[in-house]
Amino acid sequence: MGGDHTIAFPLLKAVNKINKGPVALVHFDAHLDTWDTYFGAPFTHGTPFRRAREENLFLDDASMHVGIRGPLYSRDDIKNDESFGFKIIHCDEFQNQGTDKIAERIRNRVGNNPLYLSIDIDVLDPAFAPGTGTPEIAGMTTREMVNVLRGLSGLNLISADVVEVSPAYDHAEVTSLAAATIVYELTNLFAKKKL
Repeated sequence: MGGDHTIAFPLLKAVNKINKGPVALVHFDAHLDTWDTYFGAPFTHGTPFRRAREENLFLDDASMHVGIRGPLYSRDDIKNDESFGFKIIHCDEFQNQGTDKIAERIRNRVGNNPLYLSIDIDVLDPAFAPGTGTPEIAGMTTREMVNVLRGLSGLNLISADVVEVSPAYDHAEVTSLAAATIVYELTNLFAKKKL
């Protein structure tokens, strides 16, 4: 909880060791986080899922990004991302499809596979989460996030993270409240997991 998204890479390594193999990865974020380098560095909050792909830590037929809307740094970003097996649910699709359809698409993609959820708080619109280092307008609402998470009830969730919360950038603590509520919803998902 909290911290830089770089942590997802070693967490996925640990989960793979316990799970004895790759897992489905559902990544909520404004950005892809699959760049080879970010400002010349190979291990940053913009590269964890490229590093994870290089070590085959997630299932390429059961993984996806949700809420993407941030800038691309290269014409190859989407092409590279697709080659890693990711499907993308763009943030604009929430307006047209609603949270039930988005949750259904995630459920269909993940299936019965063990699931790792990675949630960058910047997937939320800055109106709901200003306390993050890379805010992007036109993001998810907290209501959309909570409803999508509730729609994942019963999936084989084995681990999760909530990252990129930076309280110093938020004078009203709404980002911390959003993150804490997301953690609460994740706890409920663990409790409702089918055994």
